[in-house]
Amino acid sequence: MLRQEATEQYQKALKMGQKCHRNDVVHGKYPYPQVLEEFFDESMSAGRVNIGRVEIPMEQIVGTVTSGRKSTFASNFMPLLPIDTEFAMKWIGLCAAHLGDEGIRDPIQCVEFMGRFYVQEGNKRVSVLKSYEAGTIPGYVTRIVPVYSEDPKVRAYYEFMQFYQLSELYQVRFTQPGAYAKLQAALGFDPKHQWTEEERKMFLSRFSRFRDFFKRYGGETVGVTESDALLVWLRVYTMRELWEMTATELKASLKTVWPDIELLDDEDPITIQTAPQEAPEKSLLSYLFSNKPEHLNVAFLYHASPSISAFTRSHELGAEYVAEKMKDTISIKSYYDVKSDESGEWAMEKAVAEGAQVLVATAPPLIGACRKIAARHPEVKVLNCALSMPYTGVRTYYSRVYEGKFITGAVAAAMTKDDTLGYVANYPIYGVPAGINAFALGARMVNPHAKVQVEWSCKEGDPYEAFRKNGVKVVTNQEIPSPGTTQWNRDWGTYLRDGEDSTPIASPCWNWGIFYERMLHSILSGAWDAAAGRDEKKAVGYWWGLDSGVIDVQFDPSLPDGVLRLGKLLRRSIINGTLDPFRFKIHDQQGNLRTDGERWLSPEEIMEMDWLCDNVIGSIPKFDELRPISKNLVRVLGVYRDEIPPEKEGVLL
Repeated sequence: MLRQEATEQYQKALKMGQKCHRNDVVHGKYPYPQVLEEFFDESMSAGRVNIGRVEIPMEQIVGTVTSGRKSTFASNFMPLLPIDTEFAMKWIGLCAAHLGDEGIRDPIQCVEFMGRFYVQEGNKRVSVLKSYEAGTIPGYVTRIVPVYSEDPKVRAYYEFMQFYQLSELYQVRFTQPGAYAKLQAALGFDPKHQWTEEERKMFLSRFSRFRDFFKRYGGETVGVTESDALLVWLRVYTMRELWEMTATELKASLKTVWPDIELLDDEDPITIQTAPQEAPEKSLLSYLFSNKPEHLNVAFLYHASPSISAFTRSHELGAEYVAEKMKDTISIKSYYDVKSDESGEWAMEKAVAEGAQVLVATAPPLIGACRKIAARHPEVKVLNCALSMPYTGVRTYYSRVYEGKFITGAVAAAMTKDDTLGYVANYPIYGVPAGINAFALGARMVNPHAKVQVEWSCKEGDPYEAFRKNGVKVVTNQEIPSPGTTQWNRDWGTYLRDGEDSTPIASPCWNWGIFYERMLHSILSGAWDAAAGRDEKKAVGYWWGLDSGVIDVQFDPSLPDGVLRLGKLLRRSIINGTLDPFRFKIHDQQGNLRTDGERWLSPEEIMEMDWLCDNVIGSIPKFDELRPISKNLVRVLGVYRDEIPPEKEGVLL
């Protein structure tokens, strides 16, 4: 009876193998198991490690070590030889043993390279168990350690080797560096936590459930692993929910995060809008059946009180401006001191329950809460004031402050006989190095010998004391909160210090009201839905400049006439596109040529700058040099955020 059943199983497996072989040939794919010795040579190896006996995931067995038996199997390890061959008889005998009390007990022998397994001994055992869709097979494994390189896949594999020492899990495979540490944090483990057998079993039971649903939902059509997808899913949900959700709920949860999973395989996941977009023209019929809202309920969420935060005050002024300008079509409610993901999530849920159709989170640390709310309430428009966040459900916005910094750098250099200017930078986050560099380039345009000494307010110490010691008299700090601000102090703008006295010179200034007015009009008009362009699966980030009016430059009226004219001329030139702050020949501090001045830098190149110009004195601080209060923001938006070890139970971004 067992022999007959095993014979029937071989016939089924043979059909599967023949079908797989035909499909591979038709689609130009290699139709047999991969052969390690055909592409590997010892120059690719940094050494070999005996891992011992392992429960090998069947889906990670992709080939054989040598080519001796490759034409015996299709690429899925199903047999290709007729049933009357000696090979078939041995296969059927193994299958009968598998079905009987004896079972297939002898471990196979494998070589593992870059997370894939190549069979050295036991091909037929693999074939039999694969035909029954077994999850794992016992085997003795020798790992080939690849030569280290900066290739993301190699870096991720080196991190996997460290993770394996902790977890002994081969089933978890990430494609990007940093992901294994994020998984440890998401599970509430310390970075060096050694997994127990119970923790492995519990995780694998939940992970297997997620993997099955991921594949059913179409996971094999996207170029990411189920582990990559799980990490995206865990930004919104928890491992406990993964176990407790019904099949319907789990499928629905996957649907909410699927666009972000697809973005993982996109080299350019964000559509950056550098200018306001008008509503597309529509036919009369489309207007008659339009679902555009006639009135909007808008909730503004502030990370800090406007009484202590100039940045919050600038956004509050913007909200007040748009509330007056659009009083007939919008209603606004504000939520203050929303400082954490937990409080942000609570406040946003409360706002949605109270009828909010638009959520405006004015601080980057609220991105985690925004992501969760966007997944749960796809009908709500969610905005977060941040740069470079690849989440389809949350649109980010900021302004090109560097354009104003370039102008103030030029004006500052014109207002001092000294060659060195001071620059107080706040955080090493996206956009800040661009502001420093633009200021330095503007200064050098006026004075070829100009140097910019940069000091960081996010570090211990007083930047102004450092300037005083070096005799630096002209200093620039953060942007003033709104146009028309008449009283500046050393916390705002660019100014000349003489002892304890400060004389204002010029400063970029925010005008968030213009952005909010245009954004809310875009929702009412239908332009919002067209913002993603042709590819609606991409995330959208707004990064508007001087030409939009969202950022401007305020000059002190007491400036000398020639300097004032210079500042206004530069402002007009940037607005009309005849001047670009970075279209110069630029070397960094290490002497590397960053641009020859003949091309335009892309928005991504500018916002993601992690280097400083050669006329900047100082450096970008490392994460461990920052004040504790500064670290949360840098985790979210830091220019080196992917290299920062995640906090236990921290927010995954």
